[in-house]
Amino acid sequence: MTTLEAQHHLSSRIDRVRLLGVPMDLGAGRRGVDMGPSALRYAGLAKVVHGLGYGWDDAGDLAVPLPERRDRSQKPRFLKEIRRVCERLMHRVEHTLDEGIMPLVIGGDHSMAIGTIAGVSSHFRARDQKIGLIWVDAHADMNTPDTSPSGNIHGMPLAATLGFGAPELVDLGGFSPKVDPANVVLVGIRSVDEGEREVVIQSGVHYYEMMKVDSLGMAAVMREAVELAGAGTAGIHLSFDVDGVDPQWAPGVGTPVPGGISMREAHLICEVMAASGKLRSLEFAELNPIHDLANGTGELCRDLIASCLGKKVMGQFE
Repeated sequence: MTTLEAQHHLSSRIDRVRLLGVPMDLGAGRRGVDMGPSALRYAGLAKVVHGLGYGWDDAGDLAVPLPERRDRSQKPRFLKEIRRVCERLMHRVEHTLDEGIMPLVIGGDHSMAIGTIAGVSSHFRARDQKIGLIWVDAHADMNTPDTSPSGNIHGMPLAATLGFGAPELVDLGGFSPKVDPANVVLVGIRSVDEGEREVVIQSGVHYYEMMKVDSLGMAAVMREAVELAGAGTAGIHLSFDVDGVDPQWAPGVGTPVPGGISMREAHLICEVMAASGKLRSLEFAELNPIHDLANGTGELCRDLIASCLGKKVMGQFE
């Protein structure tokens, strides 16, 4: 029996993983997250995935324009460029799933999730199915152009996915919303803008801010999250912003916020996803090597991806 066959808790349909790099920091407030895909490759991601028994494709990086060569006066910032990148990403993600391969999208700032989730949703929509979403993040990412203090689109992707915000982003793929709010769960949020808070509440999504995580424990939170995101869906997309992890463990991120989830809780999130058998697609966002220490955050992301794919750190989740 191979390593992959032994990991019976993963869906039997998944035997190959494809890396899609999105070196984009157009949606962010400071440079550096465009180097995230390179940092994960350097950390030995391919070797780790191979070691778990999966086939591996590295599809390279999408072409992304440099912000210095674009008009910064747009509001929200770089809207047209981000729309174009997300449209290309949407098609690549959809085609990857059509081939029976799990897409692993590596960023890059979190605005890329608009394209990732559009592609995942489109694939399952064509089969009269819907997808659930677990969003791990320090931020809710549910600003709109009207509520955003900065105009940075990496603070807007979940809102756009749910049908709120700039039409250029909301209408990507020709349909909206991409996910049912009843199947969306935010985990680890602890920095939410004032106007954004109302969007979160009115949207109908489920959310576990750090107070709830501390009170209930991450194991209970993730049991509930998988149940909510998986109810009536074909599976779950995990969108993991690395700043959801406390800067003590993940200093190399775009917008660090103290008081986050621990390294062990982050692994638990990923282990629960693997054990659920519901993981269909995966993305990691906001890895910023400029602010990292010896690529330690890149190595953490590598290890978290391994946990998502079935590698156990402390034994099988019960």
